[in-house]
Amino acid sequence: MKKLFHIIILLSIISNTLFAQNKVTGKRPNIIIILADDMGYSDIGCFGSETQTPNLDAMAKSGLRMTQFYNASRCCPTRASLLTGLYQHQAGVGDMVNHRDVPAYQGYLNQNCVTIAEALKQSGYSTLMAGKWHVGTDPSHWPIKRGFDHYFGLIDGASSYFNPTMPYRPNQKLTIALDDKEFTPGPNWYSTNAYADYAIKFIEGNKNTNKPFFLYMAFTSPHWPIQALPEDIAKYKGKYMKGWDKLRAERLERQKQLGIINKDEKLSPRDKSVPEWDSLTPEEKEQFDTKMAVYAAMVDRMDQNIGRIRKKLKELGEEENTVIMFLSDNGASNETIKGPGFTPEVLAASNKPASDPTSFTSYGSLGANISDTPFRLFKHWEYEGGTATPFIAYYPNVIKPGSIVNKPAHIIDLMATCVDLAGAPYPKVYHGNNITPTEGISLVPVFKGQNWEGHNGLFFEHEGNRAVRQGDWKLVSQRPENKWELYNISTDRSELNDLSVKYPQKVAELEALYNIWAARAGVVEFDKLAKSKSE
Repeated sequence: MKKLFHIIILLSIISNTLFAQNKVTGKRPNIIIILADDMGYSDIGCFGSETQTPNLDAMAKSGLRMTQFYNASRCCPTRASLLTGLYQHQAGVGDMVNHRDVPAYQGYLNQNCVTIAEALKQSGYSTLMAGKWHVGTDPSHWPIKRGFDHYFGLIDGASSYFNPTMPYRPNQKLTIALDDKEFTPGPNWYSTNAYADYAIKFIEGNKNTNKPFFLYMAFTSPHWPIQALPEDIAKYKGKYMKGWDKLRAERLERQKQLGIINKDEKLSPRDKSVPEWDSLTPEEKEQFDTKMAVYAAMVDRMDQNIGRIRKKLKELGEEENTVIMFLSDNGASNETIKGPGFTPEVLAASNKPASDPTSFTSYGSLGANISDTPFRLFKHWEYEGGTATPFIAYYPNVIKPGSIVNKPAHIIDLMATCVDLAGAPYPKVYHGNNITPTEGISLVPVFKGQNWEGHNGLFFEHEGNRAVRQGDWKLVSQRPENKWELYNISTDRSELNDLSVKYPQKVAELEALYNIWAARAGVVEFDKLAKSKSE
């Protein structure tokens, strides 16, 4: 027994020594998570788009794509879940950033969760963030208070790309922050460039620390308002005059050729809110073409900045030791700039051509239906059009180039993946608070081409829209109908053939599974939630 004890002590010393050596030499990988905002499943080249995204495509070619990766169907719930490895309700952001007296819906990250930054910082990582926060607007909830060493970006949910502190809603204040102080944007600002500028500065500033770094790069692109730089718009003007039906069909065909959609998958019908292309006037067609050109230019510019970040990694000799993961926070947005929720100035600006930098508009259902090819519906709903994201992972000398993985995975898995990559413990207690165990499963075995069992079930709820995915089966409903529909995702990814009547027992099984999860996660029926005061 005494000999065994000494062996255990010796192994512990060796383990700690290796850990310390890794800290000094930087052998533990740098980790970058890049999050796009309101970008649809088919909006980048390696997932079927005509948009030029050579940097993302190169990472996919040298890395892997997961074709059935899921988010939480809306901006701040996804961010809360991604950052904490919990379902958003467990982290306190069950809906949006609105204060409610219900713990699961308090509107900012609670003290019974940790962020990836908090977990990795304890294990010797530098923790960096640039871009959109959107999980707590009060300064006491900013990124610096949740484990990030450095932060630059938009605290709020959306803003103009040229004038980011200009309010677009009545009585609104928008904040750009540098670390824990408000920052005043200068001339020649374009948000996508500015956020990447600071991400690169933070990476450069870390080079003499002898620490690996974690970077959360949360672009606002291509969230409305759709605004882009003239040189980027020019690349796409005129490419969308063929109309949405043809564009969707072309994207689906490319997806099949790329191997990310089954060869026999059917295109979901054109959304009921989208008219026949030929019913539009020439002026309406040109207006749509301009909006799509601007939207594509936004994605293009984001990809250019991802290329700038990768270039900096190469210059610093860090690319071979950096894991990069890319995804979107929800499906494409069909939201429009209309109604009393916007200021009179913004409503007037919504009527300007999208190519005008003083405009403030969106591409609505007309564009979102293309972005979400081949799926139904959009951001906010729990159908694939709301929850499916393109996912790319790039890890030189670890991931087999060109890998395609079809197993379902979820944003809750990113926390477990990061602590696994970092060799960091997931804390049980943090700052005196008991921490809810992570819901995720590390994707590192997936990256290494090893067997990965995945989840027994994945769960979704947003403002009364619900879903559960188990194996090939998906049960989904939308508010206010609240009627369960059943789909076999392996043969019907577009969710066109409802099998709920044919397989009532399967509906009952999955509904029971959902109800157990909803009670555990703190989900409250949306219509019963008290009216809240916006944060």
